[in-house]
Amino acid sequence: MKTGGGKAPEQVLQELLEGNKRYSEGKMLYPNQTAERRKELCQGQHPIAIIVGCSDSRVPPEIIFDQGLGDLFVTRVAGNTVDDAALGSIEYAVDHLGAGLIIVLGHGKCGAVMAATSEENFPGHIECFLQPIREAVEKGKSCSGPDAEAEAKANVKKIVEKLSLAEPILPSEIEKGQLKIVGAYYDLASGIVELV
Repeated sequence: MKTGGGKAPEQVLQELLEGNKRYSEGKMLYPNQTAERRKELCQGQHPIAIIVGCSDSRVPPEIIFDQGLGDLFVTRVAGNTVDDAALGSIEYAVDHLGAGLIIVLGHGKCGAVMAATSEENFPGHIECFLQPIREAVEKGKSCSGPDAEAEAKANVKKIVEKLSLAEPILPSEIEKGQLKIVGAYYDLASGIVELV
């Protein structure tokens, strides 16, 4: 199966992890960030992957994977949660743009995960994205007490599972071998993305 970029999902995943390695080592290539690329994209987009990430300003996918314009289709919500609007965006990228890889990207010191595990009551619409995280982090809690990394990874795993079962488009594409969904965790200090 080929993704929107004409590459197999496994190859795209490897390229993104290599891009992250460059980023973590401070050896970025800054690909596809030219005026020519910008003009080329006026004709349409064919992203190589979909990133479901957190809104956190410290975790911009294009930068941490060393990618450029048109390379990634990014959906970002605090706590990398997925509601119907986000799911519709993801389905569009799979069905219409040909993206064959989805990475659900959690990260260290996630404020949304920490808020979801606190006893604090939050005003406004903040609770909308906290409830799904609360359900996921219950699974990530260790016997020794709160573990923010385990809780963030549990949240990622729950979202991967949710997307894998999100009828009708995503499971069908997975079954046909045309879509791969993986979870990942970004360490703020090292800059390294690991698969979970």
